[in-house]
Amino acid sequence: QLQLVESGGGLVRPGGSLTLSCEVSGFSVTQYLIGWFRQAPGKEREGVSCINKFGRVTTYRPSVVHRFSMLRDEANNRVYLQMEDLKPEDTAVYYCAAEPTVQAMCIPSSFTSWGQGTQVTVSS
Repeated sequence: QLQLVESGGGLVRPGGSLTLSCEVSGFSVTQYLIGWFRQAPGKEREGVSCINKFGRVTTYRPSVVHRFSMLRDEANNRVYLQMEDLKPEDTAVYYCAAEPTVQAMCIPSSFTSWGQGTQVTVSS
């Protein structure tokens, strides 16, 4: 059974860092397209970054390109989102999602399997 479980969210001050983890079971992270998404209150869910089965990362949010990094840990079957220099506008529930396809746009409608999300709050 395919399952994704996010962790690592929390409250952090502006300028701080967090690393989110997505633990995957039921499939290998090297076989699926996996993405990180976020949804702020009152806003639509949006793509942050995706990694395909070949390990190629695509970051879809210009505002996070130089602050967020997506990593894949094949030994532990996890993907991570390293976030630095966090800003209040990064506050959202962060989700990981997976799809058994080689490549697709890093948008929510491309994905059918989702985790439950983890809350990230950036506030002083």
